[in-house]
Amino acid sequence: MDLRRIFKPIIGCAGSLLLMALYTAAQTPSKVLLVLEKNGTQLDVIDPASLKIMAKVPAGQDPHEVIASADGKMAYISNYGGAQSSLHMISVVDLVAQKALAPIDLGALYGTHGLDFAGGELYFTAETNKVIGRYNPSTKEIDWVMGTGQDRTHMVWVAPSLDKIVTSNVSSATISIIELVSQPNMGFGPPPGAMPPPGGPQGGPPPGRGNQKAWEVTNVPVGRGSEGFDVSPDGKEIWTGNAQDGTVSIIDFASKKVIQTSPISVKGANRLKFTPDGKLVLVSGLGMGPGAAPSAANLVVLDSASRKEVKQLSLGGGAAGILVDPDGSRAFVAVSGGNRVAIVDLKSLTVTGEIAPLGQPDGMAWAVRK
Repeated sequence: MDLRRIFKPIIGCAGSLLLMALYTAAQTPSKVLLVLEKNGTQLDVIDPASLKIMAKVPAGQDPHEVIASADGKMAYISNYGGAQSSLHMISVVDLVAQKALAPIDLGALYGTHGLDFAGGELYFTAETNKVIGRYNPSTKEIDWVMGTGQDRTHMVWVAPSLDKIVTSNVSSATISIIELVSQPNMGFGPPPGAMPPPGGPQGGPPPGRGNQKAWEVTNVPVGRGSEGFDVSPDGKEIWTGNAQDGTVSIIDFASKKVIQTSPISVKGANRLKFTPDGKLVLVSGLGMGPGAAPSAANLVVLDSASRKEVKQLSLGGGAAGILVDPDGSRAFVAVSGGNRVAIVDLKSLTVTGEIAPLGQPDGMAWAVRK
C-alpha cells in the first residue's frame, strides 16, 4: 500500500488550513476596536485605521458591555436582560479565530452588565444580585463575590493594584468605593499558654493583635440615575453622570466625599470618560426626558480643571458608549439612536468620521494583541 497517496491529500488540507490561519492572523491588526451591536446581537471587530469591519461574531442575548483580556486574544461580553434579568451568562469570543466560544455560566448570578479585566481575571457586576463577581479564566471558576447592598450595581472599575474597586448604582443614586484595608485581628485562638496543634503554625500574633486584610464598602450619595463614571488618570477623583438630574458629581477618592456637583447640557447622561492626559471629560446622553429634541446636544466636553463645558456636540440620536484612543487623538462615541459610531477629533473637538450602518451600537473596547 502506498501511504504517500493516502496521506498526501490530508497533509495538503492541513497545510491549506495552516496557511489560512496565518493569513488571517497577518491581516488582523495588533490593535482592534470592538463594538457591540445590540440590535444585531453581534460583536464587530474593526480596524481602527481603515475603520473597516473585519469580522462579525455572535455576542449572545442582549449584549451590553465588552472587555478584552490583557493579551488581546479573548473578548468577554455581558448579556444583560435588565435589573431583574433571567440571564446568567457572559459570552466569550476568541479574537484570534474570530469565533464565539461556549459562554460562561454564572449560576445564580443574574443580569451582568459592567466589565473590567485586571490581574488576569474578569470582574463583572450582577444587577439582580447587587454584587460584583470575579471570574478566573484559568480555573474557569468564579472565585470571589462582593455585595454592595445597592440597587442596580451597573458599571465597574478595578484599580491596577487590585485593592480598589468602584461601581455605580443607578437606582440607589450612589457610587460604591470598595477598598482592601487593614483591620484589627479579632479572631479567636487557643487559651493562653496552650501549645499549637501538631503541624500547626508556631508563631503569629495572638487574638486581638496584629492586622488582617478585609474589604470595606463606602456608598457615596450622588445624583439620581448615576450610571456612567470614570476615575481620573491620576486616581484622585471619580466623576459620574447623573441621568435624571442632568448633573455631574465629582468625588474626592481619598475622602470619599462629593466635592462638587455641576449641571451639564446633555439629557439622560449615559457614559463618562476622561482623556488619557486627564484634561478633558466627555459625557454622552441618550436624550431622554422632557424637552429633549433630536437636535439637542448628546455629547458634551468638560474641562476637568475648571469643571466648565468647552464644547457641545449634536451627534443625531441618543449617544451611549464612549471609547478614547490611548494616544488621546480620537474618541469613538456609540450613537445608538443613529445606528453609527461617531469619531471625534480631540484636538479640534469636531466629528471627523463615522462607522455605519450599525444596529444600535453601545459597548466598546480596545483589544491589543501581545
